[in-house]
Amino acid sequence: MALDNQMLATCEIVKAVANRGHQQIPFPEFNDNLNSKNMDSAYFEITGWPGYIPTPLISLDKLASHCGVASVFYKDESQRLDMKSFKALGGAYAVANLVAKQAAMGVDPESITVTTATDGNHGRSVAWGAQQAGCRAEIYIHEHVSEQRANAMATFGAKVNRIVGNYEDSLAACKADAEANNWHIVSDTSWTGYREIPCDIMAGYSVMGREVVDQLGSARPTHCFLPIGVGGLAAGIVAPLWRAMGADFCRMISVESYMSACFLESVNAQTPQLVDIREETLMAGLSCGEISDLAWEILQPSLHHCLSITDNAIASLMAEFADGTFGGGSIEAGECATAGVAALLAANRDPALWQTLGFSPDSVVLLIGTEGATDPVIYDSMITKGRNS
Repeated sequence: MALDNQMLATCEIVKAVANRGHQQIPFPEFNDNLNSKNMDSAYFEITGWPGYIPTPLISLDKLASHCGVASVFYKDESQRLDMKSFKALGGAYAVANLVAKQAAMGVDPESITVTTATDGNHGRSVAWGAQQAGCRAEIYIHEHVSEQRANAMATFGAKVNRIVGNYEDSLAACKADAEANNWHIVSDTSWTGYREIPCDIMAGYSVMGREVVDQLGSARPTHCFLPIGVGGLAAGIVAPLWRAMGADFCRMISVESYMSACFLESVNAQTPQLVDIREETLMAGLSCGEISDLAWEILQPSLHHCLSITDNAIASLMAEFADGTFGGGSIEAGECATAGVAALLAANRDPALWQTLGFSPDSVVLLIGTEGATDPVIYDSMITKGRNS
């Protein structure tokens, strides 16, 4: 199956916003945010986990040729440990740190309960981390999270609580019960007075960015498309790349669903904005209406552009990845993993936006393949739909 304009026609950018707050400066060593110390600590810990290997950085040569750029690289998180998602790096690392600190104060791990709200993959990582650390896990999900994702968390011994409403509603319930029961929240979003654990989670995610730097060798990306929910993943990619590239930092471009574009609206206003989610995107991991304070501190000065996209292309792009259309062989790409390629293809067919984003025949593009088939039932149905469309 070849790349063609018929497929491109299904990719739509709803809104594009240039970041007026962008600063071309060396990597700032944030005081209580991501810095070399906590990123290096996470890298040392995670690379020692049983079964750890860097996930592949795949050259999508056919896609690069189609777009007229030098290369397109895809970080394939479908092969991250046994959880098929970058989320494996963050929640489990934060739980390990939390339990270790409590144990050092004489607290029995079996008396500790960790809790979080999730669309699926983060909760799975927290549940797995709790099982490894010997503590309990209470996971909160909203009504649109699939049964398969709920069951995947329960498999690790977590108690899964389903809440009516959206992600923000499940987070509110999680916070209330944690306060009432003296549980430890392990959230991948931060708020006033809650920073240490989300920073640990982002430090875990930064392992991805460090792997990319090592895998590229002397090469460096000129553009990176960042799928964004609350912003933790994006910050975890930005920080190690920024540290490696300094003031020659590449163009960071955020990609969100138009149904939950909290970062785009925040960048447009140059202050954090809350988006009321009225409809759920198929890219479940991007369905977040409120940004992380920690992530905002890193992304507000570093994002070059923010894009919001429709869901139209998701099934087709998942099928194209599976069929090896973009180059690099067959790739298991979940719904959120299509965000970067959807935005790249849509920008490529818009000459004015392509020029504004600074693409040229020498461009080196980095895409983040956030997850694989974390819900096999949804994945198979989407692939079938994509091939029949």
